Amino acid sequence: MTLRTRLIDTPPGAARVHIERPSASKPHARGSLVVSHGAGGGIDAADLVALRALVDDGWTYVRVEQPWRVAGKKVATPPKTLDAAWVPLLDALTSGRWALPRPLVVGGRSAGARVACRTATEVGADAVLALSFPLHPPNNPDRSRASEAQLVLDAGLPLAVIQGERDPFGRPDDVRSALGPAPTITGVPGDHSLARGREQVLTAARDWLASLAD
Repeated sequence: MTLRTRLIDTPPGAARVHIERPSASKPHARGSLVVSHGAGGGIDAADLVALRALVDDGWTYVRVEQPWRVAGKKVATPPKTLDAAWVPLLDALTSGRWALPRPLVVGGRSAGARVACRTATEVGADAVLALSFPLHPPNNPDRSRASEAQLVLDAGLPLAVIQGERDPFGRPDDVRSALGPAPTITGVPGDHSLARGREQVLTAARDWLASLAD
């Protein structure tokens, strides 16, 4: 496993990417998974750290720190600024001499999952992995964000949602009711942080990513 960190300029500011590639001894590249963090946390979230093990399976794994985080702010900027950073950032990662191998799976946790869903077609993603998708604000199910995840399904792209069984932003059954049978939805122990279920997150992500090649 090799780790490389670099800054990428975007309209809202510089983003920092942490790229981990499989060792040269791996027989072949499986593809790339690019994820971003939530609205109040960073790339050291338990589930995002757990997914680093996918590098051992042959996946290139990229964790993205959004510009607001790099700038030292504590709370995310509005959604349109997150998307405005994500699209050119993915363009930089998927072009040029060091372009990430395909298939390209984009995703993230919470707000990062929303960004990935909203921009999946624009960045040319092959699939989306949503961790703790915030289906609605806590105690406010009428403000559904299901339409953002539905964009992925309408584009015919595979979508996996890994959700805490006690997530106040929407439990697994809530996501199933909102999105129907098309996505792969997995419930794991814990709440929105997924800290308790991080090993189950890794297993679910690993199984789903393997199914993409079937």
